[in-house]
Amino acid sequence: MTKLNQIIAIEKGVKTKAARTLLDSGRELGKAPLLSGISRSYQPKDEEGEQLPPESTKVQRRVEEQLREVSAAMTRLFDVTATKDRANAVARADIVVDGEVLAADVPVTYLLFLEKQLAELQAFVKELPVLDAAESWTYNDAADCFATEPVKTVRTKKIPRNHVKAEATEEHPAQVEVYYEDVPVGYWTTVKFSGAAPAKRVTTLRERLEKLQHAVKFAREEANGTEVDEDRVGDRIFGYLLGE
Repeated sequence: MTKLNQIIAIEKGVKTKAARTLLDSGRELGKAPLLSGISRSYQPKDEEGEQLPPESTKVQRRVEEQLREVSAAMTRLFDVTATKDRANAVARADIVVDGEVLAADVPVTYLLFLEKQLAELQAFVKELPVLDAAESWTYNDAADCFATEPVKTVRTKKIPRNHVKAEATEEHPAQVEVYYEDVPVGYWTTVKFSGAAPAKRVTTLRERLEKLQHAVKFAREEANGTEVDEDRVGDRIFGYLLGE
């Protein structure tokens, strides 16, 4: 008894060989000289005439021979593919995560689809934006996103001041130096908002996704362990095609 995973393991090689045989045979049969042969001998008109050796060229390629080679390669391909497709129709397994069956009797073809989609989803989750760890965030229902606590900061304005370096005298005016002083004029209250996700949430998503991926792979391996009867449809098809 053969298992589905054994059929899958040889499918690529069988397919490659069949394609190469078909291509090579078509190329060989396209070379007219290889299909042509000749045999001729020379006899002088009389005994004193010049004697010439016979000439011959053998036929190197024959249509029926190439058909047999193509038939052999493609019969194996037809059998392997038929066996795989029939097995895929019945090969099933459960997707189990932490002892819980998420999906029962899942076809192996759908498990392959899930593997591809989960890989793409994993790439997406890896790039999810995470909240800045330097801030303290809480969910703000009104804004429907995360927000920080309000932070109050002072707004200042530069006000010119006069510094008298020397008082005025009868002979000289006062020496005054102008400088600027930062004077509080108001207060800013700042709240930061973010649509990013908490790091814990993203970590949980990644862990669950990894568990699910493993479960799908295990299910696929289990389904691929289904025992199958090898199909022999190729002999019947080529028996009809090449029959007399």
